[in-house]
Amino acid sequence: MIPVVYVHGLWMPGDESVVLRHRLGQEFGYNLHSFRYSTAFSSLETTTERLAAFVADLGAPQVHFVGHSLGGLIIYRLLERFPEQPPGRVVFMGTPCVASRAAEQAARFAPVAQLMGPVVAHELLQRRERHWTQPRELGIIAGSQPLGVGQLLAQFSEDNDGTVAVSETRMPGATDHLVLPVSHLGLLMSADAARQVGRFLHEGRFALR
Repeated sequence: MIPVVYVHGLWMPGDESVVLRHRLGQEFGYNLHSFRYSTAFSSLETTTERLAAFVADLGAPQVHFVGHSLGGLIIYRLLERFPEQPPGRVVFMGTPCVASRAAEQAARFAPVAQLMGPVVAHELLQRRERHWTQPRELGIIAGSQPLGVGQLLAQFSEDNDGTVAVSETRMPGATDHLVLPVSHLGLLMSADAARQVGRFLHEGRFALR
């Protein structure tokens, strides 16, 4: 089986990928490995170094990456800093590629800001013009069901998944972009989303809808 390295988002343990793990294994023959890190305490440098070591320990000639929310940006920084990774494809799920208005608003509350940690401060609390320049294909899945506290914090006036606006998920250079009628957490619970991830990892394109 080709390994798939899953990187979770803010305040997630990694175990929330159970549906994704099952679908990728049963329907596409992929073996999902969850990389865990501390969003509150680990620096970006430490996290990417640990992720690079995690991938190296797999000893696989080909590795795919899937990142949910902040996890997508961790993968982005890994490939930027350590580009010599095994070949494979990448999928971001609900990743705020430009910025996160919800995180910016939440950071106004000091106790919440402390729990966010240095990675969030570096990646989400200021607008960044990110471009995908890696030789591997990138597929991005966004959600359009506005369920989540981020909807209240950011007061979105556009399509969003309750935490991240669809417009925030777009990145120049990405191979494909897909919007599904699910929430931010629902991206990980949706069988349809899991199938789309598997399809992209297998073919480099999402299924036509």
